[in-house]
Amino acid sequence: MKTALFPGSFDPLTLGHEDVVRRAAALFDRVVVGIGVNSNKKNMFSPEQRMAWIETAFADLPQVGVACYQGLTVDYAKSIGAQFIVRGLRNPADFEFEKAIAQTNRELEPGIETVFFQTGARFSHIASSHVREIIRYGGDYRLFVPDAVRTTS
Repeated sequence: MKTALFPGSFDPLTLGHEDVVRRAAALFDRVVVGIGVNSNKKNMFSPEQRMAWIETAFADLPQVGVACYQGLTVDYAKSIGAQFIVRGLRNPADFEFEKAIAQTNRELEPGIETVFFQTGARFSHIASSHVREIIRYGGDYRLFVPDAVRTTS
């Protein structure tokens, strides 16, 4: 069984995240959306809320699951039997950042490959940090998030 981990904060889940998960689900037998818990990072939404959004957004895809984890992503990937780490790329800057992480992870755990998905062009400008700012200032964030987030925020 080919298992992939798609790690991130998903604070909140965006249309770009949804695009990557749906495309990964077509290629892997199992995709775990892993919410990384970082005590140094101040999130807008609780891990429970983010998990609920992800469960709702992908309820139609039984091969997609969600979990929270702490520690190194590569260690968590190994603990769930994932052979792949999925990362979404919006732009060249994302690639340079993600490439360095992928190379480090490969040295730590050579048996886990990082697979990059270029987000669809219509989602390439969407970042969770931008969506949080829109929410903070009362703007219409619904343009950038899946239905699961629109209906419960």
